Amino acid sequence: ALQEVNEDLNGNFKGIGIEFQVFTDTVNVVNVIQDGPSFKAGVQIGDKLLKVNDTASLTGKKVIADDVKKLLRGPGGSQVKVTVLRGTQLKNIMIERGIIPLPSVDAAYIISPQTGFIHINKFSQTTFNEFMTALERLQKNGMTQLILDLRGNGGGVLQQAADIVDQFLEGDKMIVYTKGTKVDPIQYHCKTDGLFEKGKLVVLTDEGSASASEIVAGALQDWDRAKIIGRRTFGKGLVQQQFQLTDGGALRLTVARYYTPLGRNIQKSYTNGKDAYEEELTDRYNDGQLFHEDTSLHKGPPCKTPGGHTVYGGGGITPDIFVSFDTVVSQKEVLKLYSHGTLSNFVYNYYVQNKEFFTGIKSTAELKTKFIPGEKEWLALQVFANKDSVDLGKIHDVSKKDLLQRIQSLMARQLWRTEGFYEVNNLKDPVIEKALAVMEQKN
Repeated sequence: ALQEVNEDLNGNFKGIGIEFQVFTDTVNVVNVIQDGPSFKAGVQIGDKLLKVNDTASLTGKKVIADDVKKLLRGPGGSQVKVTVLRGTQLKNIMIERGIIPLPSVDAAYIISPQTGFIHINKFSQTTFNEFMTALERLQKNGMTQLILDLRGNGGGVLQQAADIVDQFLEGDKMIVYTKGTKVDPIQYHCKTDGLFEKGKLVVLTDEGSASASEIVAGALQDWDRAKIIGRRTFGKGLVQQQFQLTDGGALRLTVARYYTPLGRNIQKSYTNGKDAYEEELTDRYNDGQLFHEDTSLHKGPPCKTPGGHTVYGGGGITPDIFVSFDTVVSQKEVLKLYSHGTLSNFVYNYYVQNKEFFTGIKSTAELKTKFIPGEKEWLALQVFANKDSVDLGKIHDVSKKDLLQRIQSLMARQLWRTEGFYEVNNLKDPVIEKALAVMEQKN
């Protein structure tokens, strides 16, 4: 677990460069990273992984994904032999392990004329460089305003987040400060002339945006630099210091709290104990906070921004513009489709069965016109879902329409990974629709 955390923060690991899923006790290769070790060795999407180094059999038993990872990962330059089933043929493939990037900027494109979209999934040691590469590319393509999507981003390396904020704020403005009883306070200020200090900026957040994401959103909101759109963030504003242990593990000790430039404390309360803290997101769902804006829920003292807007601390960053949680996803049978992995498994299988058709599609624009899921795909999904004990017979029309659109988005992910997913899925995303409407408003 510590190794995975460190890999996430470092932004890479050493392995063979595939994505896999376990379906009915069989390891299926669902994606092969372009120009990675497996790609160069000839591994293909749809291959079924049967053995590793002749000795480790992955058939005829309950396969655990973490065990497969351990077998496939190893020192860079070392070799691993895999036996795969491709159609009806067995193939032995020798792969030389290499460094596999874990991108944190997983989508960056022009979403509408002059408007760029960047989604950051975490803040690792490579995030700032990835972000700058994306920002410069979009500006060369005519971007003058930006949607920065931090939904689902659980945080990571603070300095990387601060460096990104520095690109948006002018002068030596404060970004964040830390304060603890046993450590000296630390202030983070802007140091450089940013590439995007003037263009219109929108930041998207939800209940999965935490820690470093909240620092970005809080700083930009405090300085009236960006509109925050979506839902209230998680509420994690604790500074943790990591200490290595002699047994190879690590201890993370909380030493301080984060505060936004206006002095807002991001951290939600521990007053009612750890269990209540952990269950707070569930409580938000159950009492309707994800569906209805409720300003009475502000716990911290109000603060005034330089522009005269009132903002609140004590439990996450509250957006300037609220967009409700998707009620379609909350239906019982639809939730099962996602929690069991049924929907993504269906899309993968549908791709494999129609591989020749899909590999002939060369862009998301082409996919949107040539693959519009309808009754044929719906009937196939119903049959597939029944095998996972998911009954779609009673799903109403709104949910059906939403799921068919999601099949198209997931197929785009199958073909072009996360970049493809966002390019297609954003077309039907109500938070994106609101962000684009804000972009069109005159100041």
